[in-house]
Formats: sequence, structure tokens, C-alpha cells
Amino acid sequence: MNAVPASSAAISRIANDYISVEVSALGAEMQSLKASDGRDFLWNGDAAFWTGRSPILFPIVGKADGNRVLVDGAEFEMNQHGFARRSTFSLVAATDTSCRFDLMPSDATRVVYPFEFLLSVTHSVEGRTLTVSATVENRDVRDMPFGLGFHSAFLWPLPGADGRLHSVTLDNGGEPAMVRLRDGLVDPERLASPFTAGRLVPEHHMFEADAMIFPEGTGEGLTFGAEGGPALKFAFDNLPNLALWQKPGAPFLCVEPWHGTAPEIGGSAEIAARPIACFWRRASRCASPSVSRSSDDVCDAFYPKPP
Repeated sequence: MNAVPASSAAISRIANDYISVEVSALGAEMQSLKASDGRDFLWNGDAAFWTGRSPILFPIVGKADGNRVLVDGAEFEMNQHGFARRSTFSLVAATDTSCRFDLMPSDATRVVYPFEFLLSVTHSVEGRTLTVSATVENRDVRDMPFGLGFHSAFLWPLPGADGRLHSVTLDNGGEPAMVRLRDGLVDPERLASPFTAGRLVPEHHMFEADAMIFPEGTGEGLTFGAEGGPALKFAFDNLPNLALWQKPGAPFLCVEPWHGTAPEIGGSAEIAARPIACFWRRASRCASPSVSRSSDDVCDAFYPKPP
């Protein structure tokens, strides 16, 4: 899918007096998220654990049974999380504080996903805020099903917070039901929430059974932070699912807002039948997420509704 080695992909840097961000043309993937003092809150992609940093998931989220999906009954090969994260985007606009990368269909994408589309990912900084927005446009003559997700990994412990207790705290104080994966597919059985009064203290053993997935989401906002130390604060809009994931023992935690999940065990292989899949009519557009940083010690993430 136009993939190139990450080390050779072009990197764009945007910055102001408070924050700097690097974005790779490979996957339009953020490579660093630094405060003015040089602290990087983003995972560094160490291959000993996981080479990802902040991949964009499109046109599916999660795995497909046998790496096969259906579109109107026709079968196509599709790897986990889709092809966007392994595709080279084109830099179409750039200033000192903003960059936009676009992905359009190619012969390689059409073999696995038979649609004409435009996926645009924009990173911009203003003051202490970083905003990352994604827009999906259906340019085909027929309806286009897809999933869209964000897989950002942040250091755990956070910079300067070694030895401090970390927690994930939901703005709504909720205790959302959780599901797990079995062989990469969603087991629909609802499990007891790991949150108590909206608070979860993550521990490495919690991820031995893969991601913790909250199919109904976790509300409109959460904070991942260290007691008496830095914090990452997120707000979500129009991304109804959330997952928390860590490769067991790795020093990062992924906060993953999604629109769509892997299929349920025994479910249809049709992309359109996946839980919470998007299904844009021809000539339609969807604006989705953003990530923003509001102070030296707080990172906010906003996911706006479609225009």
C-alpha cells in the first residue's frame, strides 16, 4: 500500500513557543509530542515492544477473521487495522504550525478496498493546544462502509513521573462495561467494569488478555495522569468506542477512541456489519478526531462531530 520503511519517510515538524510535533508521511503518524522543555509524551516506537506510535486505523479497526473482509458479498484481503498506517500520505499543505497529509486510492488500495475516497489528517498547534483532525470523504458512486480509529501510545510512566501512581479517570465518573478479544474478534459478553467510581489504576497484568474494550465508550472525556505529576486529558465527540491497550510489560499505554470495532465472534465479515461501522453515502464527508495539548503538563484530545 505504498509502504516505505519508517526511517526513510519524510517528517514534518510543526511548533510554537509551547509545543512541538513531528508527523511522518508514512501513515500520517505522529512521531513526537513535546513540551517546550523537551519532554516527549508520545511513545518512541521501540521495536523491542511495539513499533507503532500513533497510527491512524482505516478502513477497519481491529482484525478480520482470517484477514478477510466482505464488501457486498465480495471477498478482499485486509490486514489488522487496515492499510492507512502502512501507506505513504502526500503532504498537501504546511505552515510553521500546521500540516495536512492526504491519502487517496491507488492500484494497491483498490485490490483490498474497492472504493474511491480521500482520507485527510491535519495536525495543528495554537498556544498550548495540538489539534489532530481526520476527514474521510466518499468519492465513489456507491455507499462506502469503513471504520476509523486512533491508536496513540503515551509513555507509562509519564515523563518525570517514575514511581508515581498512575490512573485513568473518567469525567463522568462512570463504570462502563468491558469486552475482550478472542483470537482478535470481539467476545460480546459484557464483563464487569474495571473502573470504580470512574477511576482505574492500570496494572500490567490487566493487558495479558489483550485490550480492554469499552463498546459503549467511556463518556466524553478522561484523564490519564500521575499523582502530583503530569497528565494527559482527553475529550471525545463522535467516537463511540474506546480501548485501552498495552503490550504486556511495555512502558506505554494506548488510549484509543474508535468509530467501529473488530467483528464479534460468529459475526458477518461484511465491513458494513461491524459494530458501529461508518456507512457514508456517496459524496459524503466525515470529520473526526483531534488531539490537543493545553499546558506543559496536560494534553487534551478532542474528537469533533462531522460537519
